[in-house]
Amino acid sequence: MPDCMTYSAKKILGLIGRNISYSYSPCIHNTAAEALDLPYYYTIFNIPSPDLVPSALEGAKALGIAGFNVTIPYKQTVVACMDRLSPEAEAVCAVNTIVNDNGTLTGYNTDIAGIVAPLEPHKPLIDGQPAGIFGNGGAAMAAIEALTTHFSPSLISLFVRNREKGDELCRQFQDRTPLIQLSIHSLDDYTALAKCRLIINATPIGTTGVDSGYNNCIIPHGTGAIHSSQIIFDMVYNPLETRLLQMAREAGAVTIPGIDMLVSQASRSFEIWTGKPMPLSTVKAKLQKLLGNTG
Repeated sequence: MPDCMTYSAKKILGLIGRNISYSYSPCIHNTAAEALDLPYYYTIFNIPSPDLVPSALEGAKALGIAGFNVTIPYKQTVVACMDRLSPEAEAVCAVNTIVNDNGTLTGYNTDIAGIVAPLEPHKPLIDGQPAGIFGNGGAAMAAIEALTTHFSPSLISLFVRNREKGDELCRQFQDRTPLIQLSIHSLDDYTALAKCRLIINATPIGTTGVDSGYNNCIIPHGTGAIHSSQIIFDMVYNPLETRLLQMAREAGAVTIPGIDMLVSQASRSFEIWTGKPMPLSTVKAKLQKLLGNTG
């Protein structure tokens, strides 16, 4: 009979979001913790509505949950619940990583690093050229911050459904980054899209199980908005190759899948929680096996 005293408690980490059972984050972080023999276990916390987020975080304090990632649609919701914010999180008013230190919650934003890493090799193509971003939520804010602090696009165009929210986002960033012009466009302004050297999808459109019209793609087929001179970066990572990335590849554009951002931001979150660098080769090998990709 096993000796119960030989079992040691693990620190709990998790992902906060809505309808996120598809997430690969548990695989990433549990693989990393096991590889380094660290006492952490990562799971998913589906929260159905934003009004439940504050009580969920209060419960996390009481339970001693060590930390969280935060995903759509709560990256901005959790900001008001934080005791402290990192400079990056404060700059974009969005949090995707939380540390619980004996009841004190500190919010970080590792999305910015996750966006910069896969774009860095393409910096010479991005600088001095127009960039476009779909969305006006926390992920879009991180994309704007990444582009304005690590790159030099000639213009950043936001393609949004909610014009009022998009205008507010532009005002917020324009005050801090007056050297880079921001403009607002409707989602179907394909002429403006075609002029963008870099296009980033910072919405959940394209995610498996998300029915959003246009055959679950942010850009309908046949618009001419995607061409071979572009870089198409889709933050959606399930499926691995979205319809947007398929269209981009067929058009001859450079493609950046969401899994690249996922692993990059996860690596930074893991280091914040554990103080240890993520074993990236081990994690990527596990993900490739999970996705049935041995390439």
